Amino acid sequence: MSALHVSRVRALYRRILLLHRVLPPDLKDLGDRYVKDEFRRHKAAGSKEAERFLQEWEAYAAVLWQQAHENRQNSTEKACFGISLPEEKLNDFRDEQIGQLQELMHEATKPNRQFNITESRKPKF
Repeated sequence: MSALHVSRVRALYRRILLLHRVLPPDLKDLGDRYVKDEFRRHKAAGSKEAERFLQEWEAYAAVLWQQAHENRQNSTEKACFGISLPEEKLNDFRDEQIGQLQELMHEATKPNRQFNITESRKPKF
């Protein structure tokens, strides 16, 4: 991985962890663990896979920033985070990724959460 990629990865990693600070505590903890695991898991990725990995996480960071901004403006409503995944993206996932996604969904949708995960909100770019 080039020095430019390493610098980009570190900056993105820090940005995501900073963005997670706006999340409710239990969602922040879940998100931080997942991000740390995923970035660790992709340390040795090839350049093509690394580029796609970075693009997906940059899109995640942009969506999270947008939703955090919207939630601050609508402070009287319960905070909402998340987007639905299009079927074509799910079709690109490996079995291992589908399993991780199911675990993440199970963990994020446990009763008595301090947040809502919605399927209808689309990011505004």
